[in-house]
Amino acid sequence: MNDKIKQTLNQIIEHFKNGDIPEAVSLACYPIPNTPSIKWSFLNRTLMFLAGTGDGRGFRQWQEVNRWVKSGAKAFYILVPCFRKEIDDDGEEKTVLYYFRCAPVFKYEDTDGEPIDHHKIEVPDLPLIKRAFEWGISVKAIPGEYKCYGYYSHDRKEIILASPEEKVFFHELAHASHARILGGLKTKQDPIQEIVAELAAQSLYRIVGKREADTTGNSFKYIEAYAANLKMSAHTACLFVLNETEKVLTNILKGDDHESVGKVPGTSDDAA
Repeated sequence: MNDKIKQTLNQIIEHFKNGDIPEAVSLACYPIPNTPSIKWSFLNRTLMFLAGTGDGRGFRQWQEVNRWVKSGAKAFYILVPCFRKEIDDDGEEKTVLYYFRCAPVFKYEDTDGEPIDHHKIEVPDLPLIKRAFEWGISVKAIPGEYKCYGYYSHDRKEIILASPEEKVFFHELAHASHARILGGLKTKQDPIQEIVAELAAQSLYRIVGKREADTTGNSFKYIEAYAANLKMSAHTACLFVLNETEKVLTNILKGDDHESVGKVPGTSDDAA
């Protein structure tokens, strides 16, 4: 195994230790359409998101879209399988994996040139989004047509959304609120944290008057799955986290100091 491959694999192991893998793996499930990485292996897409980008390309691939790698930018590496033809014992030709090589690629963020449309995605005017901004949290959208999905990164202070649905945003905003209360969140998807976030999201969905699409069933299944990890029913789990959920909601609706911030934007009184 050459040094570059060993270094790449060691980086993956370190990310496992740091708890970064679940987030990157989740994002790797939703590569940006019409980019080279859509054809990459799942491992390489995970490496891309661990590098901090949703669009990585080789030097020439960036030139093909009239973008150029910035001076001094450092590449990250993906693993490229190399195959060869062999004749088996029966005289049949077969293709076998011969070895891996490392290929340098660069992040979109490390390039200049003509803009790419998929990086112009705008976040919709979401209810309560100002609370995230007050907390110094950026809200970004992942381009493409995805399933309802999002994540909150406490370290990077950002909410990433792959869906315009308000409840997806509310779920991640609840995580942000919970993190402020606790001083941080546990790594990976902790059952208690996920149940609190989903229960809070469903509550916020009603508080701001978003009732045209009933998502209660989806929330129940989500909570039920995490409750099973705690060996509880969904009902028992919700009761168990009720006080914690109240704190999260109060923090969102009234702020860290629990002083009223006035009427919540998008409440039912504002609805048409």
